[in-house]
Amino acid sequence: MEKRNFDEWLGKFRASIASYDYYIDFDKVYRNVENVKVELNILNSLIGSKDIEKDFRALLKKYPEVLDAIPILLAKREQEIYCQDENGGYLYQFNSKKYPVDSEETLDLNCYFMRKTGLFELLQNHVINNLVDYVTGVETGLDSNGRKNRGGHLMEDLVESYIKKAGFVKDSTYFKEMYLKEIESRWNIDLSALSNQGKAAKRFDFVIKTENQIYGIETNFYTGGGSKLNETARSYKMLSQEADTIDGFTFVWFTDGIGWKSARGNLRETFDVMENIYSIDDIESKIMRKIFK
Repeated sequence: MEKRNFDEWLGKFRASIASYDYYIDFDKVYRNVENVKVELNILNSLIGSKDIEKDFRALLKKYPEVLDAIPILLAKREQEIYCQDENGGYLYQFNSKKYPVDSEETLDLNCYFMRKTGLFELLQNHVINNLVDYVTGVETGLDSNGRKNRGGHLMEDLVESYIKKAGFVKDSTYFKEMYLKEIESRWNIDLSALSNQGKAAKRFDFVIKTENQIYGIETNFYTGGGSKLNETARSYKMLSQEADTIDGFTFVWFTDGIGWKSARGNLRETFDVMENIYSIDDIESKIMRKIFK
């Protein structure tokens, strides 16, 4: 393979690889809303109430299960919420089966919570018209926090799609999330040079097995900089050099993202000594058909 120019290679790194379902998982949002839809519709009866505390008390006595839907109104998934003020602190339990509303004291506490958190005002003063719509918005906002987790899998998903396009079959010729010990036992190969003589439990994102070679694959994508990138570049450089001492095993790294531009020095060092380091542009240029033989 001809010598590549690092600056040209880095210059093709992407700013994002967000898929269409990366931003919001609406199916999950709708499922979460559906789980409390009945309770929310019961609570809708409080909207515009002239005496909301009295009506709320009556509602809890008749439909105690509405208590379970209170946390999501504050964008909380936990059924326990701790609050404190000048009157002290209290751990509120929003689980009608486990902690039933069975006393005036419990009713008082729940009313205090609703008043102090502003939920009574939200309902009484027509700030909203429908709690199902409101919670759909809340769930959408909460789901946006899941982008980091979804983002971590985007590069893996992209690489896997091209592994399949190259003709490899899952659990037959390619494998996901495989530990060194699994590789060693399945194909009778000594990888102790990669595991510090068995002391490190290294896991590869993918492993491809061809007739003559085993390929351990790592994938990542960085939109932002930071010390982690320098550490990753250094550790993968070392991993590549250790892999070069093992017959029948090759380490391959697929990485991308403009975050690398802030850590270009360390990435360049790895690029200069590691033959099998590739970007998304390389993947789209059908590099997999060339390297996995």
